[in-house]
Amino acid sequence: MSSAAPPPADTTSGWLSALAIYRQPRVLAMLFLGFSAGLPFYLVYSTLSAWLRQAGIQRSTIGMLAWVGILFSLKFLWAPVVDRVPPPLLGRVLGRRRGWILLAQLGIAVGLFNISLCDPGTALRPLALSALLTAFCAATQDIALDAWRIESAPLPLQGAMLGAYQIGYRVALACGSAGALAVAGRAGWHTSYATMTALVSVGIVTILLVPEPVAAVPPESVAREERVIAWLERRAHWPQWLLHAGERFLTAVVCPLTDFFARYGTTLALLTLAFIALYRLTEFAMGSMVNPFYIDRGFTLMQIAKVVKLYGLVMSIFGVLLAGVLIARLGLLRSLALGSVLIICSNLGYALLASAHTPTILGLGAANALDNLALAMHGTALLAFLSGLTSARYTATQYALFSSLYALPGKILEGTSGMVVDHIGYPHFFLYTASLALPGLLLLYVLRGHGALQPPGVAHRLSAAAGT
Repeated sequence: MSSAAPPPADTTSGWLSALAIYRQPRVLAMLFLGFSAGLPFYLVYSTLSAWLRQAGIQRSTIGMLAWVGILFSLKFLWAPVVDRVPPPLLGRVLGRRRGWILLAQLGIAVGLFNISLCDPGTALRPLALSALLTAFCAATQDIALDAWRIESAPLPLQGAMLGAYQIGYRVALACGSAGALAVAGRAGWHTSYATMTALVSVGIVTILLVPEPVAAVPPESVAREERVIAWLERRAHWPQWLLHAGERFLTAVVCPLTDFFARYGTTLALLTLAFIALYRLTEFAMGSMVNPFYIDRGFTLMQIAKVVKLYGLVMSIFGVLLAGVLIARLGLLRSLALGSVLIICSNLGYALLASAHTPTILGLGAANALDNLALAMHGTALLAFLSGLTSARYTATQYALFSSLYALPGKILEGTSGMVVDHIGYPHFFLYTASLALPGLLLLYVLRGHGALQPPGVAHRLSAAAGT
């Protein structure tokens, strides 16, 4: 007597349940917190430079003022303070993560409001100092916000959290660029920056409504800090101020690094860091040459604006939504691999567009759509992977270090991209950038064999997710 065949799996309901992940309160909160993180970015970069140039400020001065953005790349330097020291006044009321986020948001509001009061023609120095304050507070918000996100959700939910974050971030970029320029054109720059200051309230209200995460402390991290205490006890004869300085440095800087290497071992830790550094080489190497490529191939600024900027924004939002669902459905390994394959295909698409005798708007739209989809999948998968690497004891410090590391080699390589184009031309250049994704894929295969995609210390998050 034959048994009845099992009913076919309901694939549609499976995907609908995956999409329902975006309805969770923590994921929705990330949408508004992503907006809060993205709002100040262009306001101290391209938008501010447009105001300065309109006010008659020299291009050399505008270029030097853009250096305030270096603070975003150096945030790992004060991440240990945000990770370990409670924020003044707000720590007891809101907790460590929410307290630092709110303090940073208030600083962003003060900086933007001060910029709105400045006249670049007569008060350039106060404006520059206000921009510096805004950038510093925005980078501090990034540190604390990344820690809040990682500690507030289990690893399987991180893809959706990052997807919501990136959607909010991209909407904020549009507000801080096109929105701010539109308000400035109608009501002036002072009103524009005052309006942007009011939009900071989106993040402030959100962080007041969300709960403070409760991060479990791995016992091995406690043991490492007990060794710090033993080290200090052996040096009790030192001056008190030196002991305090040594304690701060060891627990805030040395312990996060030793924690990572102790959990993974030296070999696997170095392989993991190499993977982080190489995974996004393609994205950075080709990034600065895309707009020159469009212009050199004869596309007008209006065509670029319509097809690339507006259509590209829609595709990037769709991409991050899809990335969050795919990470939840496919897991990190296949999502990371898919991101690399898509980024290779997108660069091959650009190579075909560069080789075409007469590039068309349709070809431009197709290449750009695939590129935005690939970048969304590529970036979201990596950030989810980085989130799983952190220890609950040192979330902010370790994530700041990882997120700084993945951009550094690509930024260095990006500076040579113009010379490469001059020597080999656009078609071969995009073939070259596509090949830069291969080392990351190879290291991903090696890491899979070592079990790095099931990081030590993350098992408790996975088990917690199974119970939610």
